Amino acid sequence: MKSPKFLSGYTSLEKSWVVYDIGNSAFTLLVTTLIPIWFNTLCERAGISSIDYLANWSYATSIATILMIFAGPVFGAMADHKGYKKRLFTASLVLGTASCAFMGIVGILPLPVALIWIVYLVIYVIAKVSYQTSLVLYDSMLVDVTTPDRMDLVSSNGYAWGYIGSCIPFLVALVLYLLASKDLIPMRAAILLGFCITAVWWYAVTVPLLKQYRQKYYVDAKGAYIRESFARIGRTLKELATKERKILLFLLAFFLYIDGVYTIIDEAVAIGTALGLDQVGLLVVLLLTQIVAFFFAVLFGRLSQKYSTITLISIAIIGYFAVAIYALFMKTLWQFGIMAFVVGMFQGAIQALSRSYYAKIIPPDSSGEYFGIYDICGKGAAFVGTMLIGVTTKLTGSVNIGVGTLAFLFMGGLILLRLADRAKA
Repeated sequence: MKSPKFLSGYTSLEKSWVVYDIGNSAFTLLVTTLIPIWFNTLCERAGISSIDYLANWSYATSIATILMIFAGPVFGAMADHKGYKKRLFTASLVLGTASCAFMGIVGILPLPVALIWIVYLVIYVIAKVSYQTSLVLYDSMLVDVTTPDRMDLVSSNGYAWGYIGSCIPFLVALVLYLLASKDLIPMRAAILLGFCITAVWWYAVTVPLLKQYRQKYYVDAKGAYIRESFARIGRTLKELATKERKILLFLLAFFLYIDGVYTIIDEAVAIGTALGLDQVGLLVVLLLTQIVAFFFAVLFGRLSQKYSTITLISIAIIGYFAVAIYALFMKTLWQFGIMAFVVGMFQGAIQALSRSYYAKIIPPDSSGEYFGIYDICGKGAAFVGTMLIGVTTKLTGSVNIGVGTLAFLFMGGLILLRLADRAKA
C-alpha cells in the first residue's frame, strides 16, 4: 500500500509515519465506541447491571494500563538497541491486530453466556497492551523520521489524519451494527466483520512505515539486551531524580493531565451508556467529534509555529478542566454532544504537542527508553482516572460525580506543567 498523496512538503518517511496513526486510530475509535457497546450487550445477556458494567469495564482498562507500566519501559529500552525497534514494533502490531480480530470471533464461540463477557475482557486487555506497546515504539520513532523543528507539525498531523482516516473502517463497522440492530443481519456477524475489517485496516496502512523506517539513533550494545535494558532504565530513573528536573516535572504533569484525557477517551461511550443515552446517537456524536478533532489538531500544529508549545498545552488542559466540571450537570444526548465537541477541540492538540515537546527535550539515542517511561505517565498511568470513575461511581451511584472528579487531575497537571516550563534543562 503506497502512502497517500497528501501533506505537500513532507518527506515520504514523514508521511508513512503519519499514516500509522490512521491505522492505530481505527482501533482507538473502536475501543471508544463499538467495543464497550458490544460488551454492554454481553453483560445484559449475563444479567449484569449498568453500574456493574461500567465498573467492570473500568477495571479491565485499568488492568491493561497497569500491565503497560511494566512492559512499556522494558520494550522501549530494548528497542533502543540497534535493529530492535522495528522488530518489536512489528511484533506488537501483529499481536494487536490478531487480538482485535479475535474479539469479534468470541461472539460466535460456543461458550456459556456467563463466561463470554469474561473471555471478551481478557482478549481486550491483550489487544490494548499490544496496541499501547506499538505506540511506545511508534512515538519514539519521531526522532528518526523528522527534525526537531518539524516535530510539532509532524506529530500534530499524525493525530489529525488519524481522526479522519479511522472513520473509514468505523463507518463500515457502524453500518453493519445499524443493520444488525434492525434485524437485517445477525448481530454476531456484524460484530465479527466490524472487528476483522478494523484489524485488516490497522495492519494494511502500516505497511509503508514497515518498508521505509530505519533506526537512526540507537545504543550499540552487544548481547544481554534484556539485562542491559533493565540496567539502563535504572540509570535513567536515577538521573531523572537527580539531574533531569525539567523532564521529571514534565512527566509528573503529563501523568496527571493526560490521565484525565485518556480516561475520557476510553470511557466516553461507557459513560453515555451508563447514563441511559441512545447508543446510536452516541456513535454519531463521536463520529462528528473525529472531524472536529482533525481540524483543531491541524490548527494547533500551525499555531505551534508562532506560539510556545507549553502555552498551547496549557490552553488544552484548561479546556479539559472545563469539560470535567461540565460533566457534573450532563444528562441528555445534546449535552453529551457539547462535551464531545469541546473534547474534540483539544484532544489531538494536547496529545500531539505533548509528544513532540517531550521528543525535543530527551536524548534521541534513548528515545525508546524515554518514551517507555513517557507511556507510564500517559496511557500506562490511565488506571488512576478509570479507577477513580469506577470506584466513585460505585460508591455514589452517580456517573456524573465520577467523571467530575477528573477535574483534580487537570488542575494538578497544569500547575506542574508551569513549574516544568520554568525549570532548567
